[in-house]
Order: sequence, then structure tokens, then C-alpha cells
Amino acid sequence: MLQKAKDASHPAVRDHIVQSIFQTSQDLCKQTLTFTNKKENDRTEKLDAVLTSPVWGFPIMLLLLGMVFYLTIAGANVPSALLADFFNWIEGYLTKGFQALHAPDWLYGMLVLGLYRGTSWVVSVMLPPMAIFFPVFALLENYGYLPRVAFNMDRLFKRAGAHGKQSLTMAMGFGCNAAAIMSTRIIESPRERMLAILTNNFVPCNGRWPTLILLSSLFMAAGYTGGLKTFVTAGVIIGMVLFGVVVTLTVSWALSKTALKGVPTHYTLELPPYRRPKIRETILRSSLNKSLSVLMRAIKVAAPAGILTWILANVFINDTSILMHIVHFLDPFAQTLGLDGYILMAFIIGLPANEIVVPILLMGYLSTGALTEMESLSSVKQLFLDHGWTWLTALNMMLFSLLHFPCGTTLVNIYKETKSKKWTFLSFLIPTVIAIVVTWAIAQTVYFFNLL
Repeated sequence: MLQKAKDASHPAVRDHIVQSIFQTSQDLCKQTLTFTNKKENDRTEKLDAVLTSPVWGFPIMLLLLGMVFYLTIAGANVPSALLADFFNWIEGYLTKGFQALHAPDWLYGMLVLGLYRGTSWVVSVMLPPMAIFFPVFALLENYGYLPRVAFNMDRLFKRAGAHGKQSLTMAMGFGCNAAAIMSTRIIESPRERMLAILTNNFVPCNGRWPTLILLSSLFMAAGYTGGLKTFVTAGVIIGMVLFGVVVTLTVSWALSKTALKGVPTHYTLELPPYRRPKIRETILRSSLNKSLSVLMRAIKVAAPAGILTWILANVFINDTSILMHIVHFLDPFAQTLGLDGYILMAFIIGLPANEIVVPILLMGYLSTGALTEMESLSSVKQLFLDHGWTWLTALNMMLFSLLHFPCGTTLVNIYKETKSKKWTFLSFLIPTVIAIVVTWAIAQTVYFFNLL
């Protein structure tokens, strides 16, 4: 009797039972129903035979993902530059206003160089990519393709002991990990929902795209120009995303065998028919609702972070700013990871919002005492090279950005969803440890074989 029960709980047996139920349902439908639009039904079945194919499903998925990244990277450059110029123009008038009021330097530095400059950086860097990424992603969802992605990924997540719906929450993480945490409510099983929450951070959110795009463009695609440079940059980003998916599946599998043991529940997904997207409504809804809501969240946490950064950079102890004391303390450990103290400092201070990691890093290198934006990408790269950067530094900073702890808003949402300090702490600890182990292993391998 126990052996029969064990056999009945085997995934293959459960799949066979579900398949038999649906086959019987399909036979009954054929006997009792007639389709008025058989041509449309045949078209859906033909498309599904390709898009959900074990052979073609994943290559097509990667191709579409690459196209989305290419459009986002190529289309966001000009608007970002225009927004940055616009905010710099406003800053000039703010500076004149503070000078006319004879405001003290500390007030000007805190409000303009800290609060305003940090917030304007977040807006100029985040808004254009979101205004492209969210609508394009929403069009794929409106067309009916995202359920096919979940169908394809279901096989992988099931083998990892997780739920197929985790692929949908993971896709939401590309826009915002904080929003993705709330989307895990679609997973009914508490165990599988916790797996989705603990691993969602391994896909890059919109706040990490600028760092990944900047470094891949400056170092990984440095030998290319024009459209080919954008294509190579998008390819590197896809590689990072795939690595994040592999880490997601690996951690899910490890947790399902240890702290979150259990058998994955069966995922029955009814694929909706393909439909023509409502382009205008979809673009407006995604641009206004999703983009602006995520942007407002980022501004709320980036504004105080900008003030904190200015204070740390302008309060001195023994002729050295608090910021530099932090850098000197972190540098020995950072060197073992292929990074430096400035980079770790930027990630730590950037905990409230990933968008401000790069400007904090530039501020530290230039010792300006304020969030800084360089005039061109070539000047940014030269600044990095002057501080000892190599391809290893760029690669490990990209990996650390991909894998490191969630931002402050995501951690708050995790606590709200789990009501547990333990799981919130683990959601911080697990990615941080993985980020340290991965970058340490790569750095030590490069140092050992003298590959620099």
C-alpha cells in the first residue's frame, strides 16, 4: 500500500493522470462542440506547436528577449541624455537662486548637490528604459505570449522543486523586484511562494540595467561601434540574465531539498488564444501606470540616499571624510573579490535604490562630495582605468550587481508579504553570500592563472 502511494505521488504519474483528464475532456469537446472559427483555432495550435516546442520554444524566447533588450538599450540613450541636459539646465537656475538668497553652503550642498542631483539622476536614467521596456513587455503579454513563456519554464522550475508560476513572477522582476514580490501572491502554495520570494532578486531589475548596460558597453563591447556595439551589449546582457536564471533554478533546487522541502504542486495552465494587442491602450497603460509608479518608488528612496551621501562625503574626521574612511575599511576585502573599496561602498550606500550606485561610485573616485555625472562615456571609462580597472573589475561588478542583496523597497515588501524577520533576513543574506562567493571564485581563478 505504501509503495502504491509512493508511486502515485511520483511526478511522472501525476503528469500522466492530468494528461489523461485533459485528453478525455478534449475528446468530449470534439464530440459535443463545434467551432465557428476553425481557421483561428488551427492558427493557434500551429503557433503553439512552435512557440511551446521543446526544440524551438527556448531559442525563440531568447530571441524575443534579446530584441526587447536591444530596443531598450538603443532607444533609451538619446532621451536619457536629453533629460540629463534638462535637469542640468534647471540645476543652473537653482544654483543662481541659492546664491541670490545667500544660502549657506551646507544647505545648498544637501538640497541641490545631494537631494536634487541624486533624484534627477534616477529620473533621467530610469524613465527612458522603463518607457520602452514596460510597453514592449506588455504588448507580448497582451498578445498572449507570456503564458507560453510560463509553459516553457514550467518544466525547468518543476525539476528545481518550484512552481511554474514562478517564471511569471521572475519576468515581473525584470521591471521591478519590489513589484515582483507582490506578484508572488498568484502562487497558492506557501512553500513555493517562499521559493519565488527568496530567488526573485537574481533577475536584474530596472535599477540595475544602467550599471549592466554601462559596463558591458564600456568594457565588453569596447571593440565595436554603432549598431554592432548595441547588439554586442544586448548579447552580454542576455548572458547575464541567463546566468541569473541558472542561479535562480539552482538556489530553488537547493532550498527545496533543505529549508523548504516538498513536492512541487502541479501547474495546470490553460493557454489563452492569441489576440491582436491593443497597442495604444497598452502603451499608455504601461508607460503611465507601471513606469511612473516604479519611478515614484525610486525617487522616494533615492532622495534621502542622495542627502546621506552628501553628508558622508562632507563630514571629516582627522582630515578624511567619513566616506573615505568607509572606502579604506572595505578595500582589502573588496580586492579579494576583484573589486575595490569604492565599489563596495557604492553598493552599500546604494541599498535604498540600485539606480544611484554608479553616481555614488563616480563621486567617490572624483572626490567631489556630491553625486556626479561625467560628460561622456569615454571620460567615465578613463576615470575607471585611472583607478586600476580591468575587464575583471567590470565583469565582477556586473556579477555583483546582478546577484547582490535586494534594494530597500524590495526588502520592505518581502517583510510585508512574509511577516517574518527571519525570511526577510535570509532574502538579504542568500544573494549577498552568493554574490561574494561567485566574484571571489572568479577573481581568485584569474589571479591564480595570471590572466590579467
